[in-house]
Amino acid sequence: MRFLSAFPLLIFVLMAFNIVFYSGSIALEDEVFRAVMASGALLVLTVGDLLIILALGVLFLEILKATGAGNATILDHILSTGVFILALVEFLLTPQAGNAPFFILVIICFMDVVAGYAVSIRSARRDVSVR
Repeated sequence: MRFLSAFPLLIFVLMAFNIVFYSGSIALEDEVFRAVMASGALLVLTVGDLLIILALGVLFLEILKATGAGNATILDHILSTGVFILALVEFLLTPQAGNAPFFILVIICFMDVVAGYAVSIRSARRDVSVR
């Protein structure tokens, strides 16, 4: 069970992006939801927008996981750094990933890494007691 808490959840969002993009049957620009707002404005959500919304929700869960202490948290930070590096390499080297939604996913992975380390360092300072 501890391994599951140490597993970076953003990898699933990146896998969903790759499945959507490489399947060929669904495009990032495909419309998923359309609504007319009370102001008369038209709200249109695409597949790419939904992946970003999903990634933001997962980022929230990742930050909550970073507040824990222990070996699983350290492993989670290391694996999250690996996920960020893989996403960055894919963004830089794969033409299909060179678009705005994937760039935003890379930024979200970076925020996960930075926030995870920052939260852990901040909580570790409070755990240290000097006699």
